[in-house]
Amino acid sequence: MDAPSVSSDDAAEARRATRDWLAPVARRPLPVTIAAAAVVALLAWRIGPRPDLAAFVLLGVVAVLLAVIDAELKRLPDPLTLPSYPAGVALLGLAAPFTEDGGARLLHALLGMAALWLLYAVQWFLVPGQLGFGDVKLAGVLGLYLGWLGPAAALTGVLAIHVTGGLYALGLLITRRAGLRTQIPFGPFMLLGTLIAVLVHA
Repeated sequence: MDAPSVSSDDAAEARRATRDWLAPVARRPLPVTIAAAAVVALLAWRIGPRPDLAAFVLLGVVAVLLAVIDAELKRLPDPLTLPSYPAGVALLGLAAPFTEDGGARLLHALLGMAALWLLYAVQWFLVPGQLGFGDVKLAGVLGLYLGWLGPAAALTGVLAIHVTGGLYALGLLITRRAGLRTQIPFGPFMLLGTLIAVLVHA
């Protein structure tokens, strides 16, 4: 008789956790919807009717949700980040046969996923407190898409991530809204930098 109780408690805890990380989105559904629609429209305009458009639409929607959540909670929830790995690989894999050099692009995407994950994992390990492990997990997803677009896109993405994040941090320091030890959510800048690279190189 104990097993159903444990299962029920686990399910209730999971529902509470989901409500917690969805709260920033639930509190402002209209702005989030408008932002997601704007990002998707921008990506659709830039990419056009290509086979890989669906993959980038997924990226755009997830990017808006994660940015809103991380900006408020300083957290990148696994239920959004982790499914983006198989979903992104599947959508790009489906696009590969209908894309010029699709096989090579898919290989580059997988290499980009591994490389960016490793880059951020090393940074997380060597400089404790600068990044959360949620940032590391997100990096792999972003590397997948940047790798699909090629090495130049990956380089642009990494540079854009750190330039936008650095400028924001500098602005906070200059206006004395933050100190050197203030923790700033990095996820929004990872997502913004990646979207910039996609718009430049797609």
